[in-house]
Amino acid sequence: MGEAIWATWFDLPEAEAEAEAEDHLAWLHGTHLPAILSRPGFGWAATYRNSGGGAHMDKIADGLARPGEDEVPGGRDYVVLVGAPDVELFFNPRVDEVEVGLGGDRLNQRRGARSAVFIEQSYVAGPEMATRPRGGPTGPAIQFGSFRTKTTEDEWDLSAWYGQYRLPAMSAMTGCIATRKLVAVAGWVKHAVLYEFTSLQQRQEHFQGHESLALDQRVWTNKIINYTIHSPGSPVVGSRLWPPVAADAG
Repeated sequence: MGEAIWATWFDLPEAEAEAEAEDHLAWLHGTHLPAILSRPGFGWAATYRNSGGGAHMDKIADGLARPGEDEVPGGRDYVVLVGAPDVELFFNPRVDEVEVGLGGDRLNQRRGARSAVFIEQSYVAGPEMATRPRGGPTGPAIQFGSFRTKTTEDEWDLSAWYGQYRLPAMSAMTGCIATRKLVAVAGWVKHAVLYEFTSLQQRQEHFQGHESLALDQRVWTNKIINYTIHSPGSPVVGSRLWPPVAADAG
């Protein structure tokens, strides 16, 4: 079985409370995530800020189906990823309960928080895989989509699309470090895909045009976006806040 990932999406107070947001991030990176990573077996953690994927991605995102506002918490500005070699490490004990014990009132600063735990369905290395330190966190930039399908029949087509088309394309794409197709064992979503890039610029230059095929009704990718229901803010496109990207070179 491949690596397991625990993902948490959330917002922080708006601009008028910017100091509170910065304080939360300082606590998250200086105290909370180091405490999480001190638990036996936990491998790495990374925080990303959602900056959006540009005009073409915005057009795609505007057309995606979403759950009702009361169905799923709406956090989308930040995502924290934690990796472990065995999914059971997130459930014995339950990592969400561990986090509450460690975080206390600090977690109340978050808005619209939600979590999911995933296991790898498929994994492909990209041409830039050597740039990621062994055992290190996900890359300097990501695109992270999380969703369900409208019917169970759609899942057959979804897995075929990833296996026959998207994953082979990512394995040869300049700027791509790796791509993981994930399946949730806990959380609202059932499926996710995590693309890692050396930078947002590389993603924009080499992946954006490929992703924009979703707007062409003649191609398979367009079919996919019409039967998926994406979680709020999905896909997240952003740069890594922590660990600092410069640390990769060390």
